[in-house]
Amino acid sequence: MFGIGGPELLIICVVALIVIGPKKLPEMLRSLGKGVAEFKRVGNDVKTTLDDEVSKAEAEARKREVEEELARRKAEKAKQEAEAAEAEPAKSDQDTVQTEAAAPPPAEETKA
Repeated sequence: MFGIGGPELLIICVVALIVIGPKKLPEMLRSLGKGVAEFKRVGNDVKTTLDDEVSKAEAEARKREVEEELARRKAEKAKQEAEAAEAEPAKSDQDTVQTEAAAPPPAEETKA
């Protein structure tokens, strides 16, 4: 604990006892304990709040990424559908030309 060993802690307690006095020392230590406990509680509250905010920010970032991916996929699908729609009339025209080319020419009627 802060590099303070047993002998140093004993010296600090003796000096505090002499300076503060035996009547006020327990009261001072109690107040010090309450202050340390309050400091820890505030620290834990801050840590919890920060963790909550970070998790909210991460969730929003994931949501935004998913929405962007969905938008990209919808745009890609619409593009493919548009390309398919453009290719379909051209295919119909080609089928018509091929059908006409494959049909035998009309037979000439012979005059009898």
